[in-house]
Amino acid sequence: MAKITKQEVKHIAKLARLNLGDKEVEKFEKELSLVLDYIKVLDEVDVSTIEPTSHPFKIKNTTRKDEPVSDKSNDQAEKIIGLAPDTKNNYLKVKPILK
Repeated sequence: MAKITKQEVKHIAKLARLNLGDKEVEKFEKELSLVLDYIKVLDEVDVSTIEPTSHPFKIKNTTRKDEPVSDKSNDQAEKIIGLAPDTKNNYLKVKPILK
């Protein structure tokens, strides 16, 4: 059985910005050790004949060019921009939220 020490659990908790009590440290010590034991079991599985894949389905990325579309919805955008109190280069101008 892989053994995670209390110091290692506390170190991991510190990295994750978690405040753990003594009971929680003991609990995670056991649980993390069980996880490492399971990983050892997975390491024993022979995957030498299996081809690596990034996705189980043969799909291609379907993308389109980012081009403006001129249609009737553009008329609505022009009306909205015309109602705005402040615009610049055909965009609504708003107050900055970050300084």
